[in-house]
Amino acid sequence: MPVRRLSETTINQIAAGEVIERPASVVKELVENSLDAGAREILVALTGGGRDAIDVVDDGCGMSGEDLVLAIERHATSKLNGDDLVHINSLGFRGEALPAIGSVARLSITSRMRGGEGVGICVEGGIVGELHRAASNQGTRVEIRDLFWKTPARLKFLKRERVESMAAFDVVRRLALAYPEVGFSMSCDQLKPQRWPAGDNESELGERVCAVLGREFADHSVPVSYERDGLKLNGFAGLATYNRSNRLMQYVVVNGRPVRGRSLAGAISGAYRDFIPRGRFPAVALFISLPAHELDVNVHPAKTEVRFRDERLVCAAIVSGLRKALSGAEFRVVDGSSALSHFALSSALPVHRDVSEFSNKFHGQSFEGGVGGPASNLPSSSDEGGQAMFDSSVGETNRWLPAAPPPSHMNDALQHPLGAARAQLHDTYIVTETDRGIIVVDQHAAHERLVYERMKAGRINSIVETQGLLVPAIVDLDPISRERLIGAAKMLSSVGLEVEAFGEAVMVRSVPALLIKADISALLRDVADELAYHKGVEGIEVQINQVLAKMACHGSVRAGRALKPEEMNALLREMEITPGAGQCNHGRPTYISLSLDDLEKLFERR
Repeated sequence: MPVRRLSETTINQIAAGEVIERPASVVKELVENSLDAGAREILVALTGGGRDAIDVVDDGCGMSGEDLVLAIERHATSKLNGDDLVHINSLGFRGEALPAIGSVARLSITSRMRGGEGVGICVEGGIVGELHRAASNQGTRVEIRDLFWKTPARLKFLKRERVESMAAFDVVRRLALAYPEVGFSMSCDQLKPQRWPAGDNESELGERVCAVLGREFADHSVPVSYERDGLKLNGFAGLATYNRSNRLMQYVVVNGRPVRGRSLAGAISGAYRDFIPRGRFPAVALFISLPAHELDVNVHPAKTEVRFRDERLVCAAIVSGLRKALSGAEFRVVDGSSALSHFALSSALPVHRDVSEFSNKFHGQSFEGGVGGPASNLPSSSDEGGQAMFDSSVGETNRWLPAAPPPSHMNDALQHPLGAARAQLHDTYIVTETDRGIIVVDQHAAHERLVYERMKAGRINSIVETQGLLVPAIVDLDPISRERLIGAAKMLSSVGLEVEAFGEAVMVRSVPALLIKADISALLRDVADELAYHKGVEGIEVQINQVLAKMACHGSVRAGRALKPEEMNALLREMEITPGAGQCNHGRPTYISLSLDDLEKLFERR
């Protein structure tokens, strides 16, 4: 066939295929136009999931008749400074949306500038009508009817009306989150109408996040604030225990533009990697601000992705900002209504000192990993949270003494975030009393995190303590696991586990000192599995930390082991100064808490 020029209508329909995928795409383009026009109030209404009708009304600057005629032509825009495609400070600049919509739907636009007269124009299937006068308030109204009537094949790919309505709702919600100073209203015939009033200024971000993402997210999140090399990051990070089964609760806004991207999602997951289980995802609302020339917004037809000039800087800022926020999270419980049905999952504990300070303070008296050192190596019963309230004479730690006033040092212990140990239940759970309620600690999950953080700190400071085996352990493994371990021998040596080939088996010459009493065979099998899971997926640092996490599990106090009161309290005190102590290495909570208010509600005392 000979080369020929395509008709303007065909060109617009091709553009529509790139820009207008579904009703939600139309809503996104039109609302972004309203925001670029300086609107303070935006109304969005859908009928039939957007197939039948889409209306977007704003109170922005409006357009003159001349501007309106140009607006429906391809590659016509008011959003670029000359031909500068580098310093872009608007949401939409391609100049393709309106003509593309008009080529596949019935499009009607009315607009009025301040002090001007209202004008209108219609486009049906790419055919442009005459410019005419029209009654209009200041701003612009865009009405779309019969979406894709000129391209019926596209209708077959649309989903059910409710699904399309929810997709459009999510678009508006993300833009509402990005612009707290603008009021948004949205109605769909399949969903409950929503209204997000405009805030007085940008300081209303917290209220908008609460309004858009819900009170539950607000109650289970901590503020994020971080600056680095001209980049500013703020927003809110969901607590590690408030995780989800997908990434739908991850909102990222870059220079006012809601975006998605694998690198951003990877950075968010990386920040939470030590704190949530595999297959679960954190909830965040992050707002990134950086100079316009540091990012390229012209990489996706629908403008849902951006490219950063220094992607590593952005990802590093996200990881650092989130970890800083999570490590500084205050000890909290959720409201009593949630606790009536189940205990409230706790947040990460505040970090008062680093691990090295703790070790220096107690001079080796801390709760040692997995081996349960003699009581003489632990804080004595005269320390805070000692043996008061326990009948240790019978050799058990879950017997209560007859009621007696606690000594003064026990009252002091109640001021600690995790309080004072009162009992051990089923040789697994430590029950503590605080000045605000009670806490139940899973001793294995908690100690697992402590051992893990010690091993990480030792590796970072190049002070990994190893214990050579008097008789090297020979472990028989399947050939694949054996090859994984031998191939990672150098990496394993850096964390204190020295392995080498021994015929068809693996010989272990030394292990980290914290794991000296661990089951070597079980340890090697789990480490081999961990190497298989992460091979080729993530960087060496991630692999090392995952191996350390697995090793820490083998070096921790197991469920079913009776602990003395001083051991329990030593564990609590170390948890309070250990980063991420609210979750074990696999992301499960290490303790749950119940406030006094919740207890009183449970017993109908209030």
